Amino acid sequence: MTAGAHILVVDDHRDIRDLVGRYLRRQGYRTSKAKDASDARCQLSAGAFELVVLDIMMPGEDGLSLCRYLRETNGPPVILLSAMAEDTDRIVGLEIGADDYLSKPFNPRELLARIRAVLRRSEKGRARIEQEEAHNSWTFDRWRLSASERALFNGINKISLSSGEFKLLRTLLNRPNQVLSRDQLLDLTQGRAAKAFDRAIDNQISRLRQKIERDPAHPTLIQTIWGDGYMLCAHVQSNARKEATS
Repeated sequence: MTAGAHILVVDDHRDIRDLVGRYLRRQGYRTSKAKDASDARCQLSAGAFELVVLDIMMPGEDGLSLCRYLRETNGPPVILLSAMAEDTDRIVGLEIGADDYLSKPFNPRELLARIRAVLRRSEKGRARIEQEEAHNSWTFDRWRLSASERALFNGINKISLSSGEFKLLRTLLNRPNQVLSRDQLLDLTQGRAAKAFDRAIDNQISRLRQKIERDPAHPTLIQTIWGDGYMLCAHVQSNARKEATS
């Protein structure tokens, strides 16, 4: 569903950020705003976004550079905004990986239509990726996590996981030895902004530790980084699609 998607609006003009943000919220989207590329990079590293509305002409790093970075790092789709209506500007933006382009000034309804179109295409792409990843597995420590069965294996022993536990463990396994805050984990696993005092992640971490740690009271695989969040401390190997042929 495109409704409820989290969209990052990046523009150095506050009035444009506020206008676009308010309009998209009225249409049922969640929005965050960034005043420049540096601010956008910080927010992109801290949460999951389904789309970025990105101004090209900004002080410091421009939108084209940030768009190129997002494509190189498999980031969310991008709709570029520019006060320049020249074809070369549009062509360069599309060549470096932008999903669409809109010239300023623009009608918010046209921006909304383009956002919906890009998100529909993106959803199809995500569905295809999820289907491809359905046969993946990850090995770490003495465990193997199977995506097709959503279960952990230790030799012949099988431990079932809830949907939330599976998503959380998969997120940690895809980012080994990286500190992730509670807000990041909530956004990456549940696709929503974290609520104040939300303890869902802490409870799921506790349940996972009971299942994978040799001594849950003294965890070594999922470690608490006080004041920052959690980190999976292990060497992880991803075995894409091997299960499908085994």
